[in-house]
Amino acid sequence: MYADVVARRIENLANMCDERARMLQDQFNVSMNHVHALAILVSSFHHGKDPSAIDQKTFEDFTARTTFERPLMSGVAYALKVLHNERQQFEEQHGWKIKKMEDGDQSLVHDYNLEKLEPSPVQDEYAPVIFSQETVKHIISVDMMSGKEDHDNILRSWSTGKGALTSPFKLLKSNHLGVVLTFTVYKYDLPPNATPQERIHATLGYLGASFDVPSLVDKLLEQLASKRKIVVNLYDTTNHTSPIEMYGSDFTPSGDLHISSIDFGDPTRKHEMHCRFKHEPSLPWSAIIISTAVAIIVLLVGHIIYATLNSLEKAEHDYRVMRELKGQAEAADIAKSQFLATVSHEIRTPMNGVLGMLQMLMDTELDTTQQDFVVTAQESGKVLINLINEVLDLAKIESGRIELEAVPFDVRDILDNVISLFYDKSQAKGIELAVLVSDQVPDVLIGDPWRFRQIITNLVGNSMKFTEQGHIFVQVHLVKELNRKGNNFCDVSAHNREILYDSDNSMLWNTLSGLEVADSWRSLENFTMFKNSNGETDTIRLAVRVEDTGIGITKDAQMRIFTPFMQADSSTSRTYGGTGIGLSITKRLVELMGGEIGFTSKSGVGSTFSFTAIFKENRGCPGDMKRYYSEPTPLDFQGMRALIIDGRSARAEVTMYHLRRLGIQCSLVATSESESASSALMKACTSSKNNPDMVLVDTEAWGKGSGLAFYHRFVDCQLKGAHKFSQPMPKTILLGSSISPVESDYLRLTGFGDCIRKPLRLSTIVACLRKTLGVGVTRQQSRDQSLVLQSVLTGKQILVVDDNAVNRKVAAGSLKKYGSKVTCVDSGSDAIDMLKPPHTFDACFMDVQMPEMDGFEATRLIRSIEKKINDMIMMGEISANNYGNKAHWHVPILAMTADVIQATFEKCMQCGMDGYVSKPFEEQQLYFAVAHFLETDETE
Repeated sequence: MYADVVARRIENLANMCDERARMLQDQFNVSMNHVHALAILVSSFHHGKDPSAIDQKTFEDFTARTTFERPLMSGVAYALKVLHNERQQFEEQHGWKIKKMEDGDQSLVHDYNLEKLEPSPVQDEYAPVIFSQETVKHIISVDMMSGKEDHDNILRSWSTGKGALTSPFKLLKSNHLGVVLTFTVYKYDLPPNATPQERIHATLGYLGASFDVPSLVDKLLEQLASKRKIVVNLYDTTNHTSPIEMYGSDFTPSGDLHISSIDFGDPTRKHEMHCRFKHEPSLPWSAIIISTAVAIIVLLVGHIIYATLNSLEKAEHDYRVMRELKGQAEAADIAKSQFLATVSHEIRTPMNGVLGMLQMLMDTELDTTQQDFVVTAQESGKVLINLINEVLDLAKIESGRIELEAVPFDVRDILDNVISLFYDKSQAKGIELAVLVSDQVPDVLIGDPWRFRQIITNLVGNSMKFTEQGHIFVQVHLVKELNRKGNNFCDVSAHNREILYDSDNSMLWNTLSGLEVADSWRSLENFTMFKNSNGETDTIRLAVRVEDTGIGITKDAQMRIFTPFMQADSSTSRTYGGTGIGLSITKRLVELMGGEIGFTSKSGVGSTFSFTAIFKENRGCPGDMKRYYSEPTPLDFQGMRALIIDGRSARAEVTMYHLRRLGIQCSLVATSESESASSALMKACTSSKNNPDMVLVDTEAWGKGSGLAFYHRFVDCQLKGAHKFSQPMPKTILLGSSISPVESDYLRLTGFGDCIRKPLRLSTIVACLRKTLGVGVTRQQSRDQSLVLQSVLTGKQILVVDDNAVNRKVAAGSLKKYGSKVTCVDSGSDAIDMLKPPHTFDACFMDVQMPEMDGFEATRLIRSIEKKINDMIMMGEISANNYGNKAHWHVPILAMTADVIQATFEKCMQCGMDGYVSKPFEEQQLYFAVAHFLETDETE
């Protein structure tokens, strides 16, 4: 530590010495520049004018009035260059003889007695002083070339073209050491590389100035607050063996020494500044104090160790008690989670029965009031089921029992399904609800479609709850796609800050609804996945954003938004309902998917929730969707052309996204007025090559309701114009969020081909286009799916296996509704007896959770029996005639469960099941579950 103090002391000395040397050098250079300027003045106004503009009186007055520019100079004088053959003429012209400088003192500031001076001896060149400052007026007529020091100074000056310094000498009046600076005055400007001969030829005279070095240094030190800390000495070290002290005191303290070099502009002379501290360093009290403190600390540590050893036994006892309490707390938490999971599942089983019976009741003859009662009861039951599901999910997450699926699924189909769930609510509120998936996102991913759907549903449901006007917008992109776009979430979002104007000249934002949205990028800027998006080649990293124009979240509530059972405040639950558990579950599920979730919100503007998730790329067959059934995309519209008319490009992009999924080529007319759109449509329709097959117009293309009158304006534009259509006029379809059936019929009468009520989904667009364009419909995609399902199930023998009588009744009722012949049993052992070949059953629905023998074990035994019989038939040991004339037995077995996650895909496949249906049965799900197997049988 003491060594550090000494090192810092030496460093401080070096810094102070270098600072003083630099300041002295700078001040000397400033004075030197003034002398150089005076030399140029003499050259310009004495030698450059005829007659001369300078005489002794002028020079004396000028130098007296500009003394402030040269405060450190004792005097300034100008000596003229006179050759020997010009001496006589010069002396006659000036009326005095050129005098010789005294031998003992060669200073131009010596107080000379001119009468006692001898004439300058004969030489080739003389330098008599002709002008001088008042303080050195007595040296006029003295030959500067007759003094050895000044003679050498003059020679160095005109040979280099720079200022030349003499060695130090004593000034007469102050008895201080000083130096003389000499500049050569030339006839004209010379280049820097001029030769000595060229400089001698151009020389007119010499301007000299003397410096009082001690005064210069004293003035410098007066400017520094730390001047008394160090002792400064200045030396001329041109002759390094015998340096000349130019400044300093006789007192020279011992101790550290620092030397700083000084450049006064003369390369032939060297100067140094020597610095020492005035006082010796004080005792290292800090080191002494620290050493003492260390000793005290050692004593204290020893005491502490002694006390610790004495109390170690007690600490170990306390640790054992705490560990036992921790184990009890963890056991209680696990028991709580298991209790919630068990109770929730037991509650869901009868609730599924209630919902199933209500669904069956709705299929009976009911009057309007009874139908309303049943619908209300069913909706309430679904709300209760959703709440139970959330509690069960949270319990599973906390207990670590939740596992994610890894099956192929279509992300676009998932989003369409979620949009369908909120169709009625968006219509009731008049909210624009839309989804957009980037074209770069693969059609099929491998992951957990149900958990992904749950995340989207929770976020959209949360937005729907707190949004009364405007829009809710779901977007899906690849993380690497966003990184390539410079951290802009998507092309549509990049225009969110663009301001538009509607037909009433009202200001709108370029968003779905025209309302301002919260900044989308701020919710993603801290995600680590965007900082390092490199990974395995088969990894798909998605970035999803859910944007709304709701009430927003206040800053004080944003910190607890993901806390279970917490909402913004108590009034939120009273006003909007909910438990505050959905976002907490969403955050946990996102983290299980290897992603992150965040949000940005602005009170009164809205909120934007964004999350990332990791999936695998589907390297198998794109149509391999055994685990998550999705309706295939129709190919009827491939190659068609559509013209989109919408003044808001962000909204038009959503429409084009859905049309591109059908293979339709889209063109956008994003004008600010309907007249321009009509002209653009007419131009497109008169084209022989790119005539559109359909035109889609938004009801709010240029403002509220502005799209309703577009067709009439287009017809008027057609009648007024000279264009004639080369092909039939394309069908015009109106898009809107709040179009009633009565309004749809009226709009069809006014010329529109049809109307599509938002939110846009692939199924609604396909149905509308088929109806409007007259495109054929395949059997699976018929408008009346119930009839298709009935045609598939009619006459089919179905076995239902469930230990719960209500569930058997619901399942049997649902299947009989479509013409199936249903047989019910209540155990796995009975199912084995019923499905032992030969039998007449076409399919089996088996509950996975049953006492004694569950559905998984029963399925394994059934497959074992089937395999044994198939092998025997193949080997010829038995005849197929004795087994229903079938050479291969395999009855489709579909799992029935109230908990999709418990019946995981791997477990179902391992035991030999072919698929699953969730309780209670839903028409679309039931169709996709059985159609694949039963239609195949019919074909065979």
